[in-house]
Amino acid sequence: MSNLDRREKIKSYSYLFVFLLLVWLLLASSFQLQEIITGLSVSLILSLFLGHYYLKLGLPPLNIKRFIFFLAYIGVLFWGIIKANFDVAYRVVHPKMPIKPGIVVVKTGLKQDIAKMILANSITLTPGTFTLDILGDYLLVHWINVKTEDMDEASEIIGGKFEKYLSIVFA
Repeated sequence: MSNLDRREKIKSYSYLFVFLLLVWLLLASSFQLQEIITGLSVSLILSLFLGHYYLKLGLPPLNIKRFIFFLAYIGVLFWGIIKANFDVAYRVVHPKMPIKPGIVVVKTGLKQDIAKMILANSITLTPGTFTLDILGDYLLVHWINVKTEDMDEASEIIGGKFEKYLSIVFA
């Protein structure tokens, strides 16, 4: 194993450790000494035993730009979920509101499997859409109100807002 590989492996384990520690501190919501020591211990043990799985995910190295775009993506995702909830609720309250359910194909430019999975889950989290399958660069999506059957238009309407941010996070 070369020094570069060793450094990348140590960096990945370190990222996982810091991420697990932050999650621990957020969930514990306490900064008492025993909570911090327990969080440090659990995060260290988990990162040592699960670090090789983290490496297999193919996550890109963390940097400020990716982190900022990830935070922006979270905001866009939450806003999309809120808008979609109101849309579906309005369709339930007003039964004469048109629905045209169907399955559309969404094309993605994302290359990493984890990025495609996050996109698929983001689409599924927004009410009115449900990702059925990922086939290469294509996602099969059930849409409560098919506005277009054109793949490019459907891709932009359904996944474009998420993919714009994910493509930078996973560049």
